[in-house]
Amino acid sequence: MCLIVFAWRPDHATPLIVAANRDEFYARPTLPLAAWEDFPGVYAGRDLEAGGTWLGVAPNGRFAALTNVRDPGQSVGPRSRGELVAGFLQGRQSPLEYLQQVARRANDYSGFNLLVGDGEQLCYFNPRVGPPAAVAPGVHGLSNAALNTPWPKLLTARSGLQAVLEKPDADSLITLLADKHQPDEHELPETGVGLATERLLSSVFIASPTYGTRASTALIVHADGRREMLEHSFGPSGARLGEVHMSL
Repeated sequence: MCLIVFAWRPDHATPLIVAANRDEFYARPTLPLAAWEDFPGVYAGRDLEAGGTWLGVAPNGRFAALTNVRDPGQSVGPRSRGELVAGFLQGRQSPLEYLQQVARRANDYSGFNLLVGDGEQLCYFNPRVGPPAAVAPGVHGLSNAALNTPWPKLLTARSGLQAVLEKPDADSLITLLADKHQPDEHELPETGVGLATERLLSSVFIASPTYGTRASTALIVHADGRREMLEHSFGPSGARLGEVHMSL
């Protein structure tokens, strides 16, 4: 997953609101958002190549999501980053305890941002930034750099989330994730992938024949524990494939 914007408001009627796009090669086999039969209570999409996921929820208010760090020079970790999300959803540790455990084996994975929460606490870890830490209340964003790194796509999506917070609904969250605008060249980050690729990856919603946004997911968590999820899935060049709506 390459873009997550979220509002963390512990004392609010909707304490957690998430809008996220997962970007990946279309050829990588994937299942859409669904209940996991092998882990009752877990609801997430599934990467069929490595078995993990990029975003999901589980009992007792558990939530986890991940983005990769864009760095073409980094070594490839021997383990799939998607298992980091799945591991939290399947477990019972507190968010901070789980991330502290992950920190001890972070070298097994290519660069990542990991966000985990249990309704009481929301925590974040990027091994390149520092130790695991609680996320301060507010509106935040993650792309393929550290938390709140002001890439244009992150600023656009975060502003879109801020605009709908007064009356959040899943359809509005999906709409803000559909923005295909590419910023001017001088606004693009330099991450070592070349100008053409920087431009392709610069929009909130990415579409090309081989790589792009595979899933757009909205999550609204209510203070009483109710959760609403809406996912739209896409194929090559952004073709719409399906929709899943869940009330949990």
